[in-house]
Amino acid sequence: MLAVDSGGSGLRVVVKSPAGGPSAQRESREPVRTGARGIDPGHLMTQLVPMVRALTAETGVSALSTAAVGAAGLASLGDALRAELPGALGREFGIRSVALAADAVTAYVGALGPRPGAVVAAGTGLIAMGTDLTCWHRSDGWGHLLGDCGSGAWIGRAGLEAALRAYDGRPGGSTELLARAEEMFGPMPGLPGRLYPRQDRPAVLASFAPQVAACADADQIAADILRVAARHMAESAAAVCPTAGAPQVAVTGGLFKMGDPLLTPLREELSQRLPHAPLVSAAGDPLAGSVRIADDLAAGTLTLPSDEAMLCVMTGAED
Repeated sequence: MLAVDSGGSGLRVVVKSPAGGPSAQRESREPVRTGARGIDPGHLMTQLVPMVRALTAETGVSALSTAAVGAAGLASLGDALRAELPGALGREFGIRSVALAADAVTAYVGALGPRPGAVVAAGTGLIAMGTDLTCWHRSDGWGHLLGDCGSGAWIGRAGLEAALRAYDGRPGGSTELLARAEEMFGPMPGLPGRLYPRQDRPAVLASFAPQVAACADADQIAADILRVAARHMAESAAAVCPTAGAPQVAVTGGLFKMGDPLLTPLREELSQRLPHAPLVSAAGDPLAGSVRIADDLAAGTLTLPSDEAMLCVMTGAED
């Protein structure tokens, strides 16, 4: 089987033989392009084909029958991918069954597996996914201008606002964050000119989030920013978490490498809003979720709810 994780930082691919045989992984640091048609299936295949050929040679896997592809932006930018990728995988590799999933779904499956609950996936952006195993629910994930509340970009922007408030002499400013902002970006009057023209504004904002966490122990403004971020995360989790059964909650993504300055208030917020859903450690990452979906698809045991935008199983064609 073939498992793919296509995200904002590149492409990760696993080829695995059935029945617990050998597996191998490759990685590309080039993100799949998006254009007028959304995610570009041709660019995905251009990267994928040589990686899969190398992996099948390495593992000795002679035939691939199933694939799971998790892709960032699938829900809103995936029409071309849904239309063309299953056929392309069928022609190139003989793959007959393809599960296409939003990266939020693979993040969920990697973290919790096929069980009810909610997962907050947070890095530069943020989205919460939940399911009662009959349908999927999402909260936020609307991008840094309209949402992604509590994300790395959100925290970084709030930290830079506090730095600018200190520079201006307005209430709510942090001289510690001002010093760190000037160390990273130079004098504050030049910050808008350096930030606004860039196409990677969310990533630039998120790059300041670790500085906010580093100040949180000694700076109340920084600590308050992380507390509000944790509240936003917990609100998103509560919006999608099932109210019945025995759901669990997990968090996943690079933002949580901040550790206790963010995790401590997040645990408190989640316990208040979701007392029936314990917070558990994520079992794996989105690539692990793609592997799990591919394994279950191959075994005929895929029980996750289907959704045209979030998770659908399609049939490829060899000719």
